[in-house]
Amino acid sequence: MASKIQHAASPSIDTLLGQPNFRRTQPADQADGLRRLFSQRSLRFIPVVSNPFIAHGGVLIERLCSALELMELDTLLVDASERGGPPEELSSFDLAEGIEPLSSRVHYLAARGLPVRWVDSRGSTRGFLDAVVDAAPQSQVVLVHASAIEISRLFGRGDEGLSRPRPIVLCDDQPDAMTHAYAAMKVFAQRADWLSHDLLLCAPPGSTRAKAVADRLAHCADMFLGGVQHSCVRVDPAEPPTAAPSRALMGLVEASLTAAAVLGASEPEYAGLRSALPAPRLSMS
Repeated sequence: MASKIQHAASPSIDTLLGQPNFRRTQPADQADGLRRLFSQRSLRFIPVVSNPFIAHGGVLIERLCSALELMELDTLLVDASERGGPPEELSSFDLAEGIEPLSSRVHYLAARGLPVRWVDSRGSTRGFLDAVVDAAPQSQVVLVHASAIEISRLFGRGDEGLSRPRPIVLCDDQPDAMTHAYAAMKVFAQRADWLSHDLLLCAPPGSTRAKAVADRLAHCADMFLGGVQHSCVRVDPAEPPTAAPSRALMGLVEASLTAAAVLGASEPEYAGLRSALPAPRLSMS
């Protein structure tokens, strides 16, 4: 998967199920909450903010995809980042032509520069998200990997019937990456009044700077933008792709699914989608 990409404490599903709209009857399994999230005819969009200064950015995307695969969710990775691959020639006319499989559960769409082709008179590229729904109705989750400016155009101010997702900001323990991550947070605050995010930090276990970077970004979000860093999860860049995602990362992904932007699929496109929902055997222990 890395070849395709150039370059905390979070509420559990069980906790979320204690809130309104997530109540359940006993007994139930850990996958029950996920099945309820996907009980409607919809795709859930999670924005992931690209950071060209991260040395191992592909590792972070791989880890997110691995967590969703472990949850047995069909995922489409839309890579519209600065270092993402150029789109297939036919993608401009039919996005489905550019989608290719990375695994049985994860598919990939090279989309650098592609969303702007759906721009409207207000500067919104929301139409691109609708096109993704049409092109990949079998997907349950769409990770949109793009710059803060691109994500702001896509999801806007939530005034088009689209719920406001909480973006995942990528960073590592180097100064340039931290500066870029803060700049992304400023873009969200100034362009879209978007003041909450999660931080996914790429740093080795022995890094002495990682905690300082996370604390500094949280402090700046609070003091200068009036925002909130909802959670921070660290990922070891040396972690093999086959390693099981950590509980902290699984918690971040669960929370992101709950906060995701939701777009509906039409009835014909939805056929067979619910049959692919996670089976009761899911375990995160």
